[in-house]
Amino acid sequence: MSDHPSQALAAFAAQLRYEDIPPAVMARAEDLMLDWFGSALAGRNGRPVQCIESFARTMGPGPGCGGAEVLISRRTTTPLFAAMVNAASSHYAEQDDVHNGSVFHPATVVFPAVLAVAQANGASGRELMTAAVAGYEVGIRVGEFLGRSHYRTFHTTGTAGTVAAAAAVGRLLGLTPERMLDAFGSAGTQAAGLWEFLRDAADSKQLHTAKAASDGMMAAYLAAEGFTGARRILEGKQGMAAGMSRDADPARLTDGLGTRWATAETSFKFHASCRHTHPAADALLQAIVAEDLRPEQIAAVTAHVHQGAIDVLGPVVDPRTVHQAKFSMGTVLGLIAQFRSAGLNEFDEAYADPRIVALRDKVTMVLDDEVDGAYPARWIGKVTVTTTDGRVLKARVDEPKGDPGNTLSRRELEDKALRLARFGAAASDDEMRAVFERIWHIGRTPVVGYFLARGETR
Repeated sequence: MSDHPSQALAAFAAQLRYEDIPPAVMARAEDLMLDWFGSALAGRNGRPVQCIESFARTMGPGPGCGGAEVLISRRTTTPLFAAMVNAASSHYAEQDDVHNGSVFHPATVVFPAVLAVAQANGASGRELMTAAVAGYEVGIRVGEFLGRSHYRTFHTTGTAGTVAAAAAVGRLLGLTPERMLDAFGSAGTQAAGLWEFLRDAADSKQLHTAKAASDGMMAAYLAAEGFTGARRILEGKQGMAAGMSRDADPARLTDGLGTRWATAETSFKFHASCRHTHPAADALLQAIVAEDLRPEQIAAVTAHVHQGAIDVLGPVVDPRTVHQAKFSMGTVLGLIAQFRSAGLNEFDEAYADPRIVALRDKVTMVLDDEVDGAYPARWIGKVTVTTTDGRVLKARVDEPKGDPGNTLSRRELEDKALRLARFGAAASDDEMRAVFERIWHIGRTPVVGYFLARGETR
């Protein structure tokens, strides 16, 4: 292990080249970009997203300034404010990607930042994608380093995500290893995001991603100007781990750099809910399909879960908003039981339906030693279903839908992106198909340019 892991990680991010990245990993990065793009459009009409967009309009530049695209409004503005809005929007529908081992959503902080800077600076597709991979590789390792104790209180996407965004933008700006380390220092000292918002159905989750993307960008741009940052912000005696973790493992920061591609380990989200609900949702769906169960035949459901699921989902007992319902295991499993789906429309139309509430109240979470022991590297799903006629049914899944071993094909990703764009009423099917073609060939794009905007600045 390096005696200065922050420095080793910064050097890797600064020196990563497109040619260093295996073709299969780059193909995965393209898949992840498309998946993110759809999620960004799906958040268009979310009230918290609109609040942040209103703030960006108020505080942003006047006409004639900009160069980066706000996807949900098709206006252009500075990279800082474009990244802020796009990051908030892409985390709203709960359909953005997740890396299991770090419990981190990379796309929602990495792609808003690198797309904005690439558009403003006239970067190529290869430069954008290399920077994105640098952000994924750094952010995932920081999340793994901070450990399970960190996630119990802190939203890793807000904390590790700030460093990920700094790494991605720093690579796009061509920072040297020394300046990249400065960017890490400035990013880490700004990193924040607490789970308390779930208890109140507050809007903070969108603020976490908006700030992670924009603060990481700020850190990288300041470093380019010579602004210095703490050199051991991650593992130092008063660094992130010291204040935010009880089980930090510095070896995780440099684990397999250049040989283990964490980007390719990232999962897609199939259900429109918190990832902690997905394993149990898949297992329940398996039981329902196998036995052709009707909702009224279900007397009780026990979801066998890891401690992280209890920590995050446990406080949500009586969800009062659609977003809070996505963190309710009972609501998610109720939708699965009623509709065999927990998608965007099911949540919007039925989370408070008396039938779903009745099913929600039949669901219990219990800590399972096997599931908890495998987490976070593996997210096993196990449920026990008791039927009204006294049968006890058990089901399990070892890889939820969307995991690398049970992934979504490009056709499935395109179908998902179309659904997300329709949900947000943010782009036509024809516009989305044009986006697909651009992303699938982004490595051959000399200048990234706009995807939906027409170049107007408002």
